[in-house]
Amino acid sequence: MCGIAGIINLKNEEYPNIQQHLKIMGDLIEHRGPDADGVWLSRSFDVGFAHKRLSIIDLDPKSNQPMIAQSGNVVAFNGEVYNYIELADELKNSWEFTTKSDTETILASYEKYREESVKKLRGMFAFALYDKKNNSIFCARDRFGIKPFYYLIKNNNFYFASEAKALIPFLDEIKTNAKAFSEYLTFQYPIGEHTLFDGIKQLMPGHYLKIKNGVVEIQKYWDVTYDVDFNMDQEYALEKVSHLVSDSMKVHLRSDVEVGSYVSGGVDSSLLLNLASSSNKNIKGFHGRFTDYEGYDESRYAADAVKHSSGELFLRDITPDDFINNIEKVIYHLDFPIAGPGSFPQYMVSELASQNLKVCFGGQGGDEIFGGYARYLIAYLEQCLKGAINGNYKNGNYVVTIESIIPNLGLLKEYIPLMKSFWSQGLFEPMDKRYFRLVNKSLDIADEVDHAELKLAEVESDFSKIFNDSNYVQDDAYFDKMTRFDFKSLLPALLQVEDRMSMAHGLESRVPFLDHSLIEFVATIPANIKFKDGQMKYILKEIFRNNLPNTILNRRDKMGFPVPIKEWFEKDVKAFVTEVLLKGKSNERPYLKKDKILSSFGKDARFSRKSWALLTLEIWHQTFHDKHNVYKKMLK
Repeated sequence: MCGIAGIINLKNEEYPNIQQHLKIMGDLIEHRGPDADGVWLSRSFDVGFAHKRLSIIDLDPKSNQPMIAQSGNVVAFNGEVYNYIELADELKNSWEFTTKSDTETILASYEKYREESVKKLRGMFAFALYDKKNNSIFCARDRFGIKPFYYLIKNNNFYFASEAKALIPFLDEIKTNAKAFSEYLTFQYPIGEHTLFDGIKQLMPGHYLKIKNGVVEIQKYWDVTYDVDFNMDQEYALEKVSHLVSDSMKVHLRSDVEVGSYVSGGVDSSLLLNLASSSNKNIKGFHGRFTDYEGYDESRYAADAVKHSSGELFLRDITPDDFINNIEKVIYHLDFPIAGPGSFPQYMVSELASQNLKVCFGGQGGDEIFGGYARYLIAYLEQCLKGAINGNYKNGNYVVTIESIIPNLGLLKEYIPLMKSFWSQGLFEPMDKRYFRLVNKSLDIADEVDHAELKLAEVESDFSKIFNDSNYVQDDAYFDKMTRFDFKSLLPALLQVEDRMSMAHGLESRVPFLDHSLIEFVATIPANIKFKDGQMKYILKEIFRNNLPNTILNRRDKMGFPVPIKEWFEKDVKAFVTEVLLKGKSNERPYLKKDKILSSFGKDARFSRKSWALLTLEIWHQTFHDKHNVYKKMLK
């Protein structure tokens, strides 16, 4: 796990001050790799890579980066290739290995398979590779977007980095991209290649990028296809998933340093903790709790999970003062105001974990893969009702009957307000319009936004294209359409939080559920097995019920990572929030209306997701936009 950065002149001309500029980029992401650093420059000074290393596999300095092969090829790599042992064995007759690192297997694989080499890699990765013989660049990002890769093309130069902040010094001005901002308002995260910083793009998950003769070419190399096997029986599905999860855990445990786990008190993190404990005795679990207000302390469930796994629990009490002292750091490390308030406690717990070890497991992906969100049940309930009304609910391969889901409808008690909104427009719109209403967050913030120059209408159109893409999901597969959209477009926001909040403290976060063999198989399982009788995460619970304490296995009130922001806003942090809004140049923010924003935080205001979005947007503007000159001066 590391930080990477680089500069490539697209005309193969010398880049003035390339070493100085690479150092600046490296310094801005130094927190990602505190153990070692390095810079490599081509002989003609038209290409250069910088690397900050967090040493996890093969701690020998020989494995420091950028790593140079005998052929002259060079790689700067961030992440982990978990099947590096198998790859090294496969390639040993064509490559003389000088290290035991996963980094060298990237060089060896590329030497033999070129662009196809990325399909050989199992893990989380973002890397740039200089091909000396062909005088070209090959960059790739893992299938799920676990590891980041940002780039900027300016004045015939291609800049890339693990975090967008390392590219900001090269922007003439910071402008907010209208399309990305519209996507952020809708989904709390830009779902396409554009970022909120106009000009800075992200290489999308499952894509690689080539640079040859000044031409930048991007290709998709992987996507998940829901080619459902309706003849699959439940016993086979459970047996196969059990094997794939266990195998993923086996390779994710490969490390030359100690591995621990976040533990929230839910199924996913508790299961990972338990599976890891089989080969990692006295495993450490890390949990953040809120004790000031009732209903936010889930530490009893975390304690049950750790006890069940014979591990050791490390607790962090998180307070309003922690919020005041750290929320600006959170936004700085995120680069963008994405997702919800969960990023803040994730930052605090990551700090706790980093004080004890260097690698932690996280449960991201479990909800999207195995159906863990209540909105899936809401949407399925609607489909069942429509089927019952139309008299066809027992026809076809994709329908769960209304009789079967009745026992699980109690899970929706806390979501009655959401259902009222969801069904306010009726029950007979197309699937994509219904689900868009369920995930669309922009309605809450409509009054505070100047819609004239935004592209909100395009967002729904883009959503529908992804949701209804028949190349990957069949038309009637409502559950698969929902999970695929979340997997492709919403999960990356959670993965960005996972990466940034851990790497802010020099901590590696691994996500074992995101193993492509597991994902590809689960995509073939029929919904009536994955979501049997409307039971969320049915497969995981059925397979691994002995690995979980009953208190967690039978929970019906899991809230994710609940944060008492509402109570804090009304009492403990209101003065701080008001000060933040007043001290900034909020009247100069593009697409936002200052008067409406200030009234939203008035005397009788109540906290909502809108409050969070507006607050974090203002902190983002103050952190980056208002300080752009500070970044620009770094180059002088």
